[in-house]
Amino acid sequence: MSFHPRVQDHTQSTFDHVIADESELTAGCKIEPGKSYGFFTDTTVCIGCKACEVACKEWNNLPADNLGLTGQSFDNTGALSANTWRHVAFVERSGCGGVRDMGEVPFQSAWLMMSDVCKHCHNAPCLEACPTGALFRTEFDTVVVQQDICNGCGYCVPACPFGVIDVSTNDGKAHKCTLCYDRLKGGLEPACSKSCPTDSIQFGELGDLQQRAAERVDTLHGLGVTSAYLYGTPDAPGSTGGLGHLGAFFLLTERPEVYNLPVAPTRPADRVAPSLMTGLLTMAGLALAATAVLSRRT
Repeated sequence: MSFHPRVQDHTQSTFDHVIADESELTAGCKIEPGKSYGFFTDTTVCIGCKACEVACKEWNNLPADNLGLTGQSFDNTGALSANTWRHVAFVERSGCGGVRDMGEVPFQSAWLMMSDVCKHCHNAPCLEACPTGALFRTEFDTVVVQQDICNGCGYCVPACPFGVIDVSTNDGKAHKCTLCYDRLKGGLEPACSKSCPTDSIQFGELGDLQQRAAERVDTLHGLGVTSAYLYGTPDAPGSTGGLGHLGAFFLLTERPEVYNLPVAPTRPADRVAPSLMTGLLTMAGLALAATAVLSRRT
């Protein structure tokens, strides 16, 4: 295992100050304004520990959701919400001869696990739908909601093709993952990726992450996992409908809908013009029909 040379400058276990550009030590990249950052989530190494969920809630001071059992496997949070910005999905599937069969396919058990999060789309539909400018694109190419400007209209909720944004019942404002915008400004890796024990969630510059993800897919194919593919990279599933690419993309081994991801997400803005034209043509048709009926009566 290789370490950044700066690691030798910080050998103690406790500090009385924040390490400058700490992301270089923890994520291997220096965070600089003007560059694009995001997440690459490799679902094949996710163990469902939910450390990312806990780290996200602790850093952002988010309350717990759905205390108790939901009846849906070991998943207690259920889904992304205004209070849950990271959600680890547990998908139980049948093996070669059933869920409890010992003869599972190589490199994967009967469980599929994936830590879901806001996708920070390149062409973000939520940002396009916001009438107040509460949603904005940061200097790190991520999408953030400003609660002090949000008026709670909820237009961003149906605009998101991934069902990420939720309006809180506590303050009436929209909430979602910020990709730890406050941490990025301080040179810190996002809390969820920093806490992931298997590096299932990897943070870095998008270009580097996309290259790393492509190499990982090639490695898995060489190991016999031919079903592995990327979701959310340019010209891949998840980047359809004018979205461009996703700032938080995934390596999957099953169909997107198995992970509760849309097969071909689209931007609602692309449907405005056709819908408006359809409405105008309908009104024109009704006007012509009414004119024809009235002319016959006269």
